[in-house]
Parts: sequence; C-alpha cells; structure tokens
Amino acid sequence: MNKIIPLAFLLLLSFNSFAQQQNDEKAISGYLFAYFEGSGDNQLQEQLRFATSSNGTEWFALNGNKPVLKATDISKTGGIRDPHLLRANDGKSFYLTATDMFTVKNGWEHNSGIVLLKSSNLTDWTSSRIDLAELYPKKFGNVKWVWAPQTIYDAKAGKYLVYFTIRFKGDEKLNFYSAYANKDFTGFEKEPKLMFAPKDGAIDGDIVYKDGTYHFFFKGNTKEAGKEVKNGIKKATGKSLQGPWIEGFDYLDVYAGTQTAVEGSSIFKLNSSDDYILMYDLYKNGKYEFQRSKDLNTFTKKTEGFAKDFNPRHGSVIGISREEARRLNNKWGGVRESMLQPLMFGERHEFKATGNPIIKHSYTADPAALVEDGKVWLFAGHDFAGGQKNYKMKDWLVYSTTDLTNWTEYPVPMKITDFSWAKSGDAFAGHVAKKDGKYYWYISTNWSGIGVGVSDKPEGPYKDALGKPLLTNKDCFASTHSWACIDPAIYTDEKGDSWIFWGNRECYYAKLKPNMIEIDGEVKQVKFDGFDFTEAPWIHKRNDWYYLTYASGFPEKLAYAMSKSITGPWEYKGLLNEIAGNSNTNHQAIIDFKGKSYFIYHNGALQTDGSSYSRSIAIEELFYNADGTIKKIVMTTEGVNGK
Repeated sequence: MNKIIPLAFLLLLSFNSFAQQQNDEKAISGYLFAYFEGSGDNQLQEQLRFATSSNGTEWFALNGNKPVLKATDISKTGGIRDPHLLRANDGKSFYLTATDMFTVKNGWEHNSGIVLLKSSNLTDWTSSRIDLAELYPKKFGNVKWVWAPQTIYDAKAGKYLVYFTIRFKGDEKLNFYSAYANKDFTGFEKEPKLMFAPKDGAIDGDIVYKDGTYHFFFKGNTKEAGKEVKNGIKKATGKSLQGPWIEGFDYLDVYAGTQTAVEGSSIFKLNSSDDYILMYDLYKNGKYEFQRSKDLNTFTKKTEGFAKDFNPRHGSVIGISREEARRLNNKWGGVRESMLQPLMFGERHEFKATGNPIIKHSYTADPAALVEDGKVWLFAGHDFAGGQKNYKMKDWLVYSTTDLTNWTEYPVPMKITDFSWAKSGDAFAGHVAKKDGKYYWYISTNWSGIGVGVSDKPEGPYKDALGKPLLTNKDCFASTHSWACIDPAIYTDEKGDSWIFWGNRECYYAKLKPNMIEIDGEVKQVKFDGFDFTEAPWIHKRNDWYYLTYASGFPEKLAYAMSKSITGPWEYKGLLNEIAGNSNTNHQAIIDFKGKSYFIYHNGALQTDGSSYSRSIAIEELFYNADGTIKKIVMTTEGVNGK
C-alpha cells in the first residue's frame, strides 16, 4: 500500500534540513586567540593581535601579525597587555579587557588602568578606559598596578564581573579585586572591592565554571619567612563568584619549582571534546605551552607546544564559528582554508579579491572559467598547503563572481574519490562546459585518464557520468609516458559541436558526441611549425579566429597559435605569457566578460608558502592587436581589482 506524504510535511523536512545546515555554519568550530606580541619592534609589541586555529593547537596570526587595533586609540598609556576575550552570554556579543600599560615607554613602576572593549562582530570594537586612581581616588589613589583584567558572566546576578590584580604602593601583596560592568560595558557600576586574597599573593587570574564550581586559576607562589621559594600555576575553588574561595596549595604546571618561570595562564575547552587546555606563557624562554585536563583538577604531566607563526605573550582563547572566521578573514586576512571553506549544502563563503592572487585563503591552480548570465564561474584545482614536494591534489573548487572583485565560494563540488576507477588519487586540471542544461566537468587524474563529472548546477555537486575514463593513455597514440592523458579543454562551436583538446608533450583533439560523454570519431594530434607543446591547451574564438593557447617549455611559458578552423591548420604566433612567478607550471583560461577580455592563470606568489606545488590563481586583462593577434600578458600584483 502506498502512503501519500503531505506536501507540508515534506516542506517542513526540507526547511529543517536547510536550517540545520545554516546552523552548522554558525556552530563553534574554530578558535580565536587574543594576545600581545613578545618579539619584533618593541614599540609595537604591547598591542592587540589576533590569531586563529581550526584545532586549538596550530595557530596562524591574522593581519600578518600586525596589531588589529592601535593601542594609542584604545588606551591611555599607548600600550595594552594581557588581552582577555569573552563571548557574551547571548552568544552574539563579545567583551575584551586588557591592561592599560606601555612598559617600553613608561617602565614597570606604575599603571592604574584597564581597557574595556565591546563588539558585536569581532571586527568592529568600541572602547573605554578605566583609571582607578582617577575614578576612585579615596580607595585607589595609591594604586601601583592594575593588571590582567578578565570578565566572567555571573548568572546569579545577571551581570558581567570584571576582576583583576591590584597592588598598592608600599605594599608587596597582590590581591584580586572585582566590580560589575555597567550595561554598555564602558565602566563599573560601583567601586571595585576585594574579591580574593591568596595567602602569598597572586596575579593573572582566570575563572572557569564547571559542574557547579568556579575554578579560579592564577599564578601564585610559596613564601617562607617572607621570601619566595616557589611559584607557578595554582587554583582556588568556590561556589559563588563572591566567595568564599578555597585556595589550593598544589601547583598545576610542570615547571613549578624549576628555573622555568610561567605566567599568564588561561583555560579554554576544546570544541567537541572533553579536554580543557591550560596554556601559559613561558615569558623568559619565548615559548607558549599547555597541559590538558578533563576535570580541571588533574592535568597531564607532560607539556605540549603550540605550532604558531608568531610569539604570543599573555592572551586568551574563545571558540568561533566559520561565519565569524570569515568575517575576521575579510577584515584582516590570515584565517586558514579549513575554517572558511563552505561544508554544507546552501552554505556560502563571500570574500573580496584584492589584487593577485585573487584567492588568498586556499591554494588554487589550473583555472577554467565559464561565463553565464552575467556571472563568471571559476573552476579550480586545489593544491595542498605549502611545503609539498610534488603535486598533491585531492579535490576541485568552484567560485563565482559578477564583478571579478566580490566572490562566492561553494562547498567542494567533486573529489577524486568520486571516480572509483581513478587509482592514481590525483585531482589534476579540468574544464567545465555546459550542454543542454547540464554541466560537464572534464577532469584529469595523472595516469588514470580523463573522466567526466556531471551536474545540474555549475556549483555542483558533480557525479561520475561514465563510471570509467573517457580517455586513457591508449588514446594518446604518439605518447609513451604515463601522464600523457591530462589537461582537457572543451570548446563548443556555433553549430553546437563540442570538441575536446588535451595532452602532455603531445597535444590531441577529438569531437565529442552530443551526449558529451563519448568520443565521436578518431583522435587526432595537433601539429604545426614551431609547436613546442608541454600541456594546458585552451581554445577560444574571437571574430573569425580560433586561438589555441598552451604551456610551452619547462619551466613553462604560455604560447599561442591561430587558425580559421578548430581543426587547423594552426599558425604559431609567439609567447603570450612569461614564466609565472615562483611556479614551474603555467595554466590559463581566457574569457570575455562585460565587454572586456580576461586572462586567468596561476602562479606561486601567495606569501609565504606559495610554490610550484602550492599555487594561486590570478587574473589580468587581455588585449588584442588590430590584426587579431594577442598582446603579451603583463602579470601584476594589482590584477584587475587592486588598481
């Protein structure tokens, strides 16, 4: 018996599925680290910086490790230290506190203030300064230090509590004071009061709430006869932020009692894990290390180090979503691909190209492009990140734009594993063509042959249209090497006939049947005087001329030939593009878009890890001479959108 499922129910299922996918885009999946720098120009060290990570242990600085906010704009002294980030209880706002102190200019003798910042998006911040000596002279007029402020939400009070270390002049004791922030996070509701007085003093507090208990981590010490004999990370616990606090006298860090000093401890929980990370600043050694815990009571006895491209001092970490990571990257750059790339159906990554390379968060190569309905669709190979010793490519990427500046990235449309016959495991260069409402992505797989993916949409997803290769080395009759059958390029003429060109060292072509997945007739080889062919053929037409552009020599330059017929004869016309910067290969797409012609290619120019095996796509305008020949390409860093 067939059951009729109500349309409303199906729509509800569809909506819930889409909503879940959208929620995944907003789910906490990465990390943001706020810190100040411990190396480089000392005039710039005590300023706010950000870094991101996809796993909490491998970190990459944003903005080239330059400050994300000028300390002179947000602080009284011109410097900030010890930044602490907190996601608000509503999940939408963010609070940041920091020590208002510029030791390079003013030394360590005195500071009396902190900085409060608030943001709704992590990129735009409002700031306020609190000088305790000025605001509360009766109690804090004699203050010597106000250090390492942090914020925690007090669920019982429904307010945000700011706590920090205080030392008064003429008194060696370091205690924690606190006050509730006002509603707009620009100041305190009332004068700060004593929060916790550890037995032998403490600095750098960090409070974490877990299972009904507040865990108060801090750098403490042990004194005998008034003399410090040991220091390190300690902890107190309490059931309320107002105390009482039960101080523990055991040290949690493995360096306590050794010559290695630590400070600036901070705790964050790994996403989708029970592990907490207790990280701290080995400030004398220029290192940042961590230990793990599942219960905040016992910690691993062996430290681990962060992988990072900066030298952080005392900072803090929060979890962020892909949506937030994209926002950070659009503002400052530096977020890695894994935190930006769309994963779910319906998810998009919007970004702006600023000169060449046009895509700076992924390594992209072997461009192919299709113009349709006022939009450029860019199809790309996907290199692994820097440090590769050979071509490592496992999937393909797709992007679109209506102006060559504002781009949309889509989820990975196709992987090499979608072609079960491709035992090489290599997702090499491809080309997309449209025919009869369907999109055909012709892909090369190194020595396994050329395959075809098919989709109803240019962004995919694509599936194997044949279940086997369209072309193999057997079709490359003049070749003897294993990678001869690569780099397909498709052209459909005015009559609707489609042709495929491909090859390495030898260039081949054939006509495609109307179904686009079968060869129609014999495979032929392209030959003409001066034809020094390496790979990467591309066919386009302008007026009555067909153009065959291709990579030539090695390292590769790009050359071209012209013909009145797609089947030749071809006449060599010379070089079109010189060796692309820092890349042995050269691979092009040529399109007409909104009245102009464009040359799309790749280079190895993405700093700092770009190379022949970690390439990046760039775009230049292409110009013709009056006789139809093409003017030589001038490669630029400005490209078509950075001028």
